[in-house]
Amino acid sequence: MAQVFHPSMNTFARVTIFGAVFFAVGLLGVVYAVFRSPYMTGQYVAVDQPIQFSHEHHVNALGLDCRYCHTSVETSSFAGIPPTETCMTCHSQIWRDSAMLAPVRESLAKNEPIRWNRVHDVPDYAYFNHSIHVAKGVGCASCHGRVDQMPLIWKDQPLTMEWCLGCHREPEKHLRPREEIFNMKWAAASEREQLELGRKLVEKNHVPVHRLSDCSTCHR
Repeated sequence: MAQVFHPSMNTFARVTIFGAVFFAVGLLGVVYAVFRSPYMTGQYVAVDQPIQFSHEHHVNALGLDCRYCHTSVETSSFAGIPPTETCMTCHSQIWRDSAMLAPVRESLAKNEPIRWNRVHDVPDYAYFNHSIHVAKGVGCASCHGRVDQMPLIWKDQPLTMEWCLGCHREPEKHLRPREEIFNMKWAAASEREQLELGRKLVEKNHVPVHRLSDCSTCHR
């Protein structure tokens, strides 16, 4: 009986099968990388706002404390968005006629809040409480980045479940003294010093590390 296929087709078949497997694995890797990329997470993308508020100017140049505007960050799950009256505390005296601040003056005149666009937005199925993180020693910069260097605000971290769990599993890498929580420039002198300090703060602040990875901690 005549041979239908040349013997080299056996090699071709093996190469094709292995090639298909590697292609499938590679495709999954590309898809995973895309979904974890800043393109999907929204990292480093400045969000347009009704007023181009500069944290760099207000925090770094003027020295405003985070709590001046985000008044409930120590006592509530929500950090708080400053009402128009907070803005006008200063701007009723300085830059009173600036065209950039016209929406602020209009907001005050109409008694309507400024509609800011959210930058950091966790899904509804994930529970996040600002006050407990502050109480345990997590600094603002750990999640929000160096906002004192942001002329326009953007998301500094991906805020994915994987990223949150990384901190929950090893909180000692991120904790700082409570008096330094709102200090954007604070950092331990070295990684070793951070770990030593972090372990002490885990104990001092009663951080329940054994429960931080439980599903019910974030999904209630």
